[in-house]
Amino acid sequence: MSSEEEKTVCVTGASGYIASWIVKLLLLRGYTVKASAELLDPAVKGTINVLSTCLKTPSVKRVVLTSSIAAVAFNGMPRTPDTIVDESWFADPEYCRAAKLWYVLSKTLAENAAWKFAKENDMQLVSINAAMVIGPLLQPTLNTSAAAVLSLIKGAQTFPNATFGWVNVKDVANAHIQAFENPDANGRYCLVERVAHYSEVVNILHDLYPDFQLPEKCADEKIFIPTYKVSKEKAESLGVEFVPLEVSIKETVESLQDKGFIRF
Repeated sequence: MSSEEEKTVCVTGASGYIASWIVKLLLLRGYTVKASAELLDPAVKGTINVLSTCLKTPSVKRVVLTSSIAAVAFNGMPRTPDTIVDESWFADPEYCRAAKLWYVLSKTLAENAAWKFAKENDMQLVSINAAMVIGPLLQPTLNTSAAAVLSLIKGAQTFPNATFGWVNVKDVANAHIQAFENPDANGRYCLVERVAHYSEVVNILHDLYPDFQLPEKCADEKIFIPTYKVSKEKAESLGVEFVPLEVSIKETVESLQDKGFIRF
């Protein structure tokens, strides 16, 4: 393989939030990036189509799959502040169907299909399982996670009774590149800096921006959905140094301002 081929990386969905950061960091590292601007169907068919194409391309030695913590944590097991979720957890499709968690189900089926395909075809596959991804936006459109922060600072009367893992987009992009470059990278990598209830996110926003009109009460009067922990051990072994949630939220708000989504 020529040195040029060794420094060439294909990034699918390159106009997306995470992918745009992967492209930027790869270019900064001197890679040639072949980018696909089309957003592929994230479910099984789209995933297998991409893997099949990779299999037919001799120069492709490793595939790094962008998955989700959704494909890890939703298996019906109780999640409490003492629970530690790690890469050995797999979401249960039947549980997802019963709970009508269709996004979680699609991510779970897609990742399961990817691992099955990789095993059957002796393909090197590494999976990055990220939580709610926030931080600076490179693309002009609003992604789901940044929209969640935006909704809190644009006059929402209440905040959801929901708990999510949160992680900075730069950490996610770096993890993809480390998983590609490191020959010892293997299996799955959960990327969660912190699991936080929306009430904690609101409190962080209040501390950072005391003049913001933020929601003061939860959308329902039920007990807050509990937080839990996600192991950082494997991600840190890959070289990930997590950006604190407070910094990620600040970067998100500043980026939303720069992009014209909010005005101070």
